[in-house]
Amino acid sequence: MSSKAEQLPVYSLHNFSSPERESQQFQVEVFDAKRHFSVKYPHRHDFFEVLYLMKGSGFHVIDSNKYEIKPPCIFFMSPGQAHKIEFSTDIEGFIFIFTADFYLANRSNQNSLIEFPFFYNLHQDNPPLQLQEQGDVRFLEQLFLRSISELENNRSNLLDSLRSLLDLILTTCTSRYKTEENLETKGKGYLLVKRFYQLVEESNYRNLSLKEYAAQLAVTPNHLTQTVKHYTGKTSSQIVKAKQVMEIKRLLVHTNLNVSEIAQQFNFEDQSYFTKFFKRESGFSPLQYRSEMAR
Repeated sequence: MSSKAEQLPVYSLHNFSSPERESQQFQVEVFDAKRHFSVKYPHRHDFFEVLYLMKGSGFHVIDSNKYEIKPPCIFFMSPGQAHKIEFSTDIEGFIFIFTADFYLANRSNQNSLIEFPFFYNLHQDNPPLQLQEQGDVRFLEQLFLRSISELENNRSNLLDSLRSLLDLILTTCTSRYKTEENLETKGKGYLLVKRFYQLVEESNYRNLSLKEYAAQLAVTPNHLTQTVKHYTGKTSSQIVKAKQVMEIKRLLVHTNLNVSEIAQQFNFEDQSYFTKFFKRESGFSPLQYRSEMAR
């Protein structure tokens, strides 16, 4: 069993990008067992990720959901999500990681990235796209290979070329990614909920009130709650609390931080209130939960 960390690692894109490149807003490369990893699992990213697996087996755990790797398949991750991946030595595929700034550059619609159904999913899960048609498998493989080639050749229009290739990857996957979201009427309410999820991921440790979340989204707390309830069946407060509890559990299991230190990370000034909050939401005190998970 690996030793616990003092913190759950958060990796930025520069941890994975070539050091000689000034812009650290993207990276696309082959993903296999030989790929060098200087990261610890589980960890989280502050960027978007598209992982296309064409061969191999294993499991991919994203937040609290565990998925079996059944190639050919594509996994999508949004910033803030924690994950760990266990794969066989014959794993083969490609990975494209990028920041929102990279994708959204020169785009008039700044919501276009979160409009994709697999980023900040309303149902808070990340099932992989299982490719069914050999034509799709070959087409997407060629898009990744072309992206890698463009990066290696470093042409003058590199950024525009890579943005176009990435957009083609994402739009192709969208038309084949079947979720309940594809059936829902898209509109301002749908985007509001997506932006709320994005904000919760970014601000989870700040322990913001519902009023503060609503203010950042330029709506009233009541409007936010009604809209979130309509699209998800849950209230805004339920989603915020569930995210907090999930993160607290992760720190209790995977780090050596004591209860007081975890309470401080989540901006709880009173450790007693923090303990009561966690027990009310999880059924365990923090120490009880850590002890249960250690068995």
